[in-house]
Amino acid sequence: MIRKAVLPVAGLGTRMLPATKVIPKEMLCVVDRPAIQYVVEEAVAAGLSEIIFVISRGKESILDHFDLSPELEAELEARGKTALLEKVRRVSSMVESLSAVRQKRALGLGQAILTAAPLVGNEPFAVLLGDDLVQAEVPCIQQLVEKAAELRAPVIAVERLPREKVSLYGVIAGEDLGGGLWRLSGVVEKPRPEEAPSEIAIIGRYVFFPEIFDYLRRTPWGAGGELQLTDAVAAMIADGRPVYALEFKGTRYDTGNKIGFVKTVLAYALKDPEIGEELRQYLQTLL
Repeated sequence: MIRKAVLPVAGLGTRMLPATKVIPKEMLCVVDRPAIQYVVEEAVAAGLSEIIFVISRGKESILDHFDLSPELEAELEARGKTALLEKVRRVSSMVESLSAVRQKRALGLGQAILTAAPLVGNEPFAVLLGDDLVQAEVPCIQQLVEKAAELRAPVIAVERLPREKVSLYGVIAGEDLGGGLWRLSGVVEKPRPEEAPSEIAIIGRYVFFPEIFDYLRRTPWGAGGELQLTDAVAAMIADGRPVYALEFKGTRYDTGNKIGFVKTVLAYALKDPEIGEELRQYLQTLL
């Protein structure tokens, strides 16, 4: 049974400056909650009870958000704001176990995951990136967890993209096993569109077994002096280790850039029962 989820949130968020100068990009609000809360809610809904944040200096507010807030709760209770009080308490109680480890320098996703190794220990675990929010009937990470348990092997979330966009992602090569499942024969980090082995791109959801840490430790530092997760995965595949990819069922939103963030806010707001219909009518006046 997979219990632990690693959430790397140490990045600088440079694509969202100046908003992220003092506010972690993961704390930027999508409707009525910070983006990272949706990711944690996905993990919890999938049965992942231990959340491990990989943070950096200045990211402590992410931890504070999921902590108790006695003063705020007392004030809301005194004012009789019961509904708001329940929302605040739900945030602080949703995670059974929350811990954090500090990544002193942002040196790639692989290094962030390796930083979490002491807290993960010798057991399988999930990785969820804060830039990607996924709306799905079955939580995206749950789809991966179930498939990884069935196959007893790592599973990576992927989706089909227009070829002109694959240069922003890791791209897989492999055998199509049907039903959205692939057995990987290779993975390339941010290839040129004309050199990409497919149009199937990796998004920010993974399930790994502890052997990934050994591969990360042996992986040479890559472009930009970073430790690339895709290099470690490629080494596993080269050693004959089975690694799978799953085209998940759901819709992914990218909050890591300005246009993606605005699209995310609109998509979530339109589905909000309190403001969705009024927003829809307003958008129609603009168009």
